[in-house]
Amino acid sequence: MGRRGLKIVADANVLVRAVVQDDERQAAAAAKSLTEAKLIAVALPTSCEFVWVLGRLYGFERPDVALALRALFDAPNVLVDGAAAEAGLATFEAGAAFADGVIAFEGERLGGEIFVSFDRKAVTVLSRLGRKAKALGSMK
Repeated sequence: MGRRGLKIVADANVLVRAVVQDDERQAAAAAKSLTEAKLIAVALPTSCEFVWVLGRLYGFERPDVALALRALFDAPNVLVDGAAAEAGLATFEAGAAFADGVIAFEGERLGGEIFVSFDRKAVTVLSRLGRKAKALGSMK
């Protein structure tokens, strides 16, 4: 089978390259791979890394990161754990880390009853969003 119609698992660096376009050759290769793929599987750790890299390394503002995530997740050939991704996005858009929302969601799905962290901001946001969360001490 040729490249067209492949079902790929995209690494965060491919997704980032397609968004930031900071290396012409790599951006073109990323865009080609993503547009030609029959299916793009985006693992939750990839989503977390994508958010972190755009915000921390490239200085994207929170609304721009959320927009990039929504565009990625809404692409017709992208497959992602939608419920976990939405939990991460809700947490991110409310001011905490995307990963904290994903972690809380996944943990509950695995049978956990309460998210515990030293990150008070994450606990506050998750509590506001209706998740059980408890701060263990102070970190932030």
